[in-house]
Amino acid sequence: MIEVENLTKRYAGNTAIDGLTFSVGRGEIVGFLGPNGAGKSTTMRILACFLPATSGTARVAGFDVFAQADEVRRRIGYMPENNPLHLDMRVRDYLKFRARLKGLGIGSSRDRAEAVMQQCGLTEVSRRIIGHLSKGYRQRVGLADALVHDPELIILDEPTIGLDPHQLRAVRQLIKEMEHSHTVLLSTHVLSEVEMTCNRVLIMHQGKILAADTTRNLKNILSDGGQVIAEIAAPVSELRACWEQMGEVEYFDIAPSEGEYHRCALTPRAGLDLRPLVFEQVRARGWALRELSRAQHSLEDIFVHITRPDRDLAHRIRDRGLGVAAAGTEFHRHAGQVERRSARVADPVDRIVLQDAVLLADSAADRAGDHDAVLRL
Repeated sequence: MIEVENLTKRYAGNTAIDGLTFSVGRGEIVGFLGPNGAGKSTTMRILACFLPATSGTARVAGFDVFAQADEVRRRIGYMPENNPLHLDMRVRDYLKFRARLKGLGIGSSRDRAEAVMQQCGLTEVSRRIIGHLSKGYRQRVGLADALVHDPELIILDEPTIGLDPHQLRAVRQLIKEMEHSHTVLLSTHVLSEVEMTCNRVLIMHQGKILAADTTRNLKNILSDGGQVIAEIAAPVSELRACWEQMGEVEYFDIAPSEGEYHRCALTPRAGLDLRPLVFEQVRARGWALRELSRAQHSLEDIFVHITRPDRDLAHRIRDRGLGVAAAGTEFHRHAGQVERRSARVADPVDRIVLQDAVLLADSAADRAGDHDAVLRL
């Protein structure tokens, strides 16, 4: 439904979006995430034909958003962040007016206005003047406006701003009901809603897509498939010596916790459950153990991990399998067999430090594009 390739937008020397490439399939509900200023709204405005790009291509339902804008507009329902409405009109009249503007006939406009008012919980305020409504109801009117012509693609930029918990639940259910019948691109800062409604997420930062996958896959990448957290009362030197001599531990990190305790994040070699092995080591040494569990990561953990300001190298990782890239965290590694994995690096670099691995570029020629990268040493 959406195909974007090398899309760039610059304003007077400032780059808002930088070489975006991504796609969204028909019937998908995709969460479009990123901190303020990441370029999400700019991307959405380009897709909705409200803003031209500096370079690159974007297509919706096979139509170019620049050369075939009228065809694209017929297929898109767009609710922008600022939700512009005619505040002096009544809800029903406004929705009929908007349906007519979007090409529906008189009878169809009336029927669709009634349908979306019921769908969005607006029937009881259908005769109210929009300017007299609460912010939550105005958000519903904006959502109904996006739906009134029954578009193939619905682009929602912060649709839940100002909604109370009951209204938020209703909007969540409404979006879930669109699955398979519509394609939805949803931008929001309510990450719990994204986890409950979206099939897939795109995480954007500083004008680039850093991750594009299901939340489950991103969580697996972040935890590296079985990472264990252990809080142990022991000196750092003894903990380090213990984990270094355990062949089952691929790499580890040790951080101070409360009092004498240290929090150890232990990543196993593929397919291993470290918990019984760690417990035996703790018992044999007489250490006090306060916690031993598998690492659990939420979408918020993933978002914060990827978009932290000090992780300025993260945008250089383009490969989907390495979607959770994070610069600035060193991990201890064991000597062992080298494993190689394909990655894409946007700019020449000698070393990119990931959360759970170190990516080393093999040569200057390899760094410019796809290459085999050493992940484990």
